[in-house]
Amino acid sequence: MDDSIEIDDDLAQLARLAVNEQTEDVRLFVARLVRKYRSIKPGLAEQMDQYLRSKPARGGSVMRKTIRTEDPSHPMPVDNESRMSLLKVFHDDFGTVQPLLSPELEDSFSQIIQERKQSERLASLGLLPTRSAIFVGKPGVGKTLTARWLASKLGLPLYVLDLTTVMSSLLGKTGSNLRSALDFSKQGPCVLLLDEIDAIAKKRNDDTDIGELKRLVTVILQEVDEWPPSGLLLAATNHPELIDPALWRRFDLVIEFKLPALNQIKEAVTQFLGPDLSVFKHWLDILVLIFSGESFSDIERSIQRFRRTLALSDASDSDVIIELVKSKALTLEHQQRIDVAVLLANKTKLSQHKISEITGVSRDTIRKYTDGKAPSKERQEK
Repeated sequence: MDDSIEIDDDLAQLARLAVNEQTEDVRLFVARLVRKYRSIKPGLAEQMDQYLRSKPARGGSVMRKTIRTEDPSHPMPVDNESRMSLLKVFHDDFGTVQPLLSPELEDSFSQIIQERKQSERLASLGLLPTRSAIFVGKPGVGKTLTARWLASKLGLPLYVLDLTTVMSSLLGKTGSNLRSALDFSKQGPCVLLLDEIDAIAKKRNDDTDIGELKRLVTVILQEVDEWPPSGLLLAATNHPELIDPALWRRFDLVIEFKLPALNQIKEAVTQFLGPDLSVFKHWLDILVLIFSGESFSDIERSIQRFRRTLALSDASDSDVIIELVKSKALTLEHQQRIDVAVLLANKTKLSQHKISEITGVSRDTIRKYTDGKAPSKERQEK
């Protein structure tokens, strides 16, 4: 019976990876299954191994970055001094997998997409689709990734202008670079992302800035007002407190990317674990708690690190998780550490002494919360 349940779990995991088009993770998981079943189901293992050998892995990632062949009469804008391109160009396949989004963000982007699909109907009513939006949130919450996904859903190329890279001690040069990038992006339908917009669009009453920089803010304000409805102008900032108040009023939408809630963290951890999900499944609740308050990119970085450790060393999944909890415990709030300690007590065979050593929570506290008292539920209900 146990073997049947385990096979069911493996099949479900394989189906999840396939449906999400995680091609390389599918191959890794099948290779792991070959090793797993070679001794107990040699016929099945041999068949899966033959499938792997018959179709070698493809080079490159699923999400490819390509360079569009531009009209020679309108070449990509470059910095006159360095001759480096001012814009990063992304042509992601239509239907790129949707990033992890809160229900509020899903509603906002669904509205933008539907407006584009129904643009003729809006025009008949004298209305324009959303032309601009500003993304606000801490680094790593998915602002740029979401811009790529949105552009792919709209069937448009994405141009990214990192405003920190066009800044120059010669502000006249900065203005020229900015104008070149904006003019190029308006030549045809596209999504343009002005990343780190706070580098330029600072409050104009900031006495530390000279007149030229204030004029750049005025240029940005005019562009937002006049952006063509065939395209979409996006901006992103990690520092909303620096932005000129007039800019907020110009954008059609202000979209806030918050740090992920616990249910989103669980979904992210499940996705990032890939073919190792079955190995770490019984640690899932603990991983969710220790990643609370972190961005998606930070979570992914940590998970990829311990997956590599597991793949290249003799460490067990328990060893890897214990080391991760130790490293994270120092940054967790007191109640979070208690919650993690209680979960470890309830879900593992670790002694209270060991759990106390890992989390920094006293054994008296662990005993108090495990004597019929559940860990804090407040964050789990968010």
